[in-house]
Amino acid sequence: MKKDTHPEYRQVVFQDTSSDFKFLTRSTMSSGETIQWEDGNTYPVIKIEVSSASHPFYTGKNMFIDTAGRVEKFRSRYAKKEQNSAGKE
Repeated sequence: MKKDTHPEYRQVVFQDTSSDFKFLTRSTMSSGETIQWEDGNTYPVIKIEVSSASHPFYTGKNMFIDTAGRVEKFRSRYAKKEQNSAGKE
């Protein structure tokens, strides 16, 4: 095998920024930030926005999305385009 072709595989802490959940695993990702873990060692930390601690599928908490507002916004835009094209004819 060729040397220096594979990235370094090391222990890294992933931190969920929305729930402050952290877990230690192995990864090839790197970061300039470090954190001291529960075992006393210092590891690189990768900040993520969604993990099993904050994702609605795993937590059972559904986020309300205003789809009615989006539909009404689309209809109003489409109606304006129809009026403009009808007026040109």
